[in-house]
Amino acid sequence: MKARYILFVFAGLLLMIAGGVVGAWLGASLAIARMPTPIENPAMVRPSESPVVQSLVISQTDIQTTITQVVERVKSSVVTVVGISRGGFTFFGGISEQEVSGSGFIISENGYVITNHHVIEDASEIRVILADGSELPATVVSSDIFADLAVLKAEGKMPAVATLGNSDLLKPGETVIAIGSPLGDFRNSVTVGVISATGRSIDTGQGYSLENLIQTDAAINSGNSGGPLVNLAGEVVGINTLVVRGSGYSNAIAEGLGFAIPVNTARMISQQIIQKGYFARPTLGIQVQNINPRIAAMYDLPVKYGAYVTRIDRAGPAARTGINTGDIIIRIGEYAINESTPYVNALFAYSPGDEIIVEVVRDKQRITFTVVLGEM
Repeated sequence: MKARYILFVFAGLLLMIAGGVVGAWLGASLAIARMPTPIENPAMVRPSESPVVQSLVISQTDIQTTITQVVERVKSSVVTVVGISRGGFTFFGGISEQEVSGSGFIISENGYVITNHHVIEDASEIRVILADGSELPATVVSSDIFADLAVLKAEGKMPAVATLGNSDLLKPGETVIAIGSPLGDFRNSVTVGVISATGRSIDTGQGYSLENLIQTDAAINSGNSGGPLVNLAGEVVGINTLVVRGSGYSNAIAEGLGFAIPVNTARMISQQIIQKGYFARPTLGIQVQNINPRIAAMYDLPVKYGAYVTRIDRAGPAARTGINTGDIIIRIGEYAINESTPYVNALFAYSPGDEIIVEVVRDKQRITFTVVLGEM
């Protein structure tokens, strides 16, 4: 009896364990059946299952391909400008002639080339070196120091002509490409950057400012001057002209501060040079000394900014209307002469033949004259 009792107890325990295992298996199966199907790729979720999260995708490959295509299309129109600077004499003796170089680009099948004025300012025996290394003799048609532009005429067959764009359409952040010959040795070098800003003004330290410049962080070095700044459509939008490394008021060294002349300015000036042989600037027929607060305090002048008339052409526009030496010009037309608008820039806002109002201070009194501007 005792053995039979133990057998019944053992059989009952086995039945209880088996029932627990079967129940656990059935519960787990039901739970798994009710779970949603796992998604291997979240990006493939359909709108009915989950909202789509959109992201900005930029193809670096596409950008690089566009840049290389633009460079390939433009590079044949880019030239290296080489000249011989004139020798001279200083306190330490004579200076021998030296080779100077910059960049430029072809704008006409007839051989017209745009570069910077400062590239050819003291140069003679000018020649241009094409992208394939061949050299052509060139001459200066004319230049404009106030816009730092020059037009050359190269002799021979032109390999390509650059396409000029519209610099008025430029926006900060737009990708641009600078092509030129830094240091004169690394010909047709390519650098890439963006438009940092437009409408910049740089004081030349010579009584006028270069105005409406394009600022870019594309690397520009000595020798890049005169080379094209190109957009991703392959159009020239600027002429690389200078780079700022730092401020006279600070020891900090800046990088990525390059500046270019808008191509719309270059187009207007070069067209007139090609048609007339020169670019006409307006004139009042006077020479002036610019006044600033330091000079005004030194000589006890009645204004902080202006243009003191030091010499006058008796047959010029100013003399014919009654302006005299000793007068201080404080306004030309709509432009007051101040820290941001020097005399020359106010004057050059107009054209030869324009009739404008010129305001002067004479014996601490303000007088206005109506002047018809002459041609410089």
